[in-house]
Amino acid sequence: MPATYTFDVFSSLDGYGSYSDGDWGGYWGKQGPEFLDHRLAQYGAEQRMVLGAGTYREFVQLLGPGAEAPEVGDPWVARMRSLPTTVVSTTLEEPLDWPGDARVVRGDAVDVVARLKEESEVPLRSHGSLSMNRALMAAGLVDRVQVTIFPVITGRTGSAPIFRGAADFDLELIDHQTLDGQTQELVYRPTLRV
Repeated sequence: MPATYTFDVFSSLDGYGSYSDGDWGGYWGKQGPEFLDHRLAQYGAEQRMVLGAGTYREFVQLLGPGAEAPEVGDPWVARMRSLPTTVVSTTLEEPLDWPGDARVVRGDAVDVVARLKEESEVPLRSHGSLSMNRALMAAGLVDRVQVTIFPVITGRTGSAPIFRGAADFDLELIDHQTLDGQTQELVYRPTLRV
């Protein structure tokens, strides 16, 4: 049976995965203890991370040595960085500046992830990597879309619309919860609409 692949992404209410200006912080300043504990539990299970090259580079810049963002020290972030990681890239070279078992796999993301799903004995998870995950969704390789919606609207500063340019999908809600009374986590099973 193929490994389950989860596309895990943070979003503002208006659908942006990040912002281009301001001092919101990685969680738009809305993280609470329930959210942080929940994230640590999700990343506590055995799994393999899959990142695109752009997200890997951003993570190294944001989460690497000397990073000033307070969330860098969050236990779930440390756990995510310690997981075995596959970085899909045609330009990066090993060794990677990543604390866990990280390797570069060259090739088209659709081919790489299709092979990983067949070979992996543990679930696969990708945090971010928007364009890669939109392509994987269109190819039918994403089993779960996990969107964590923070209670902010970033109409002026929002960047990286998480689903801009994506194909059309029907979504079946398979799990949901409210964390700290304000942050919504929605988990869907996507089906490509043809």
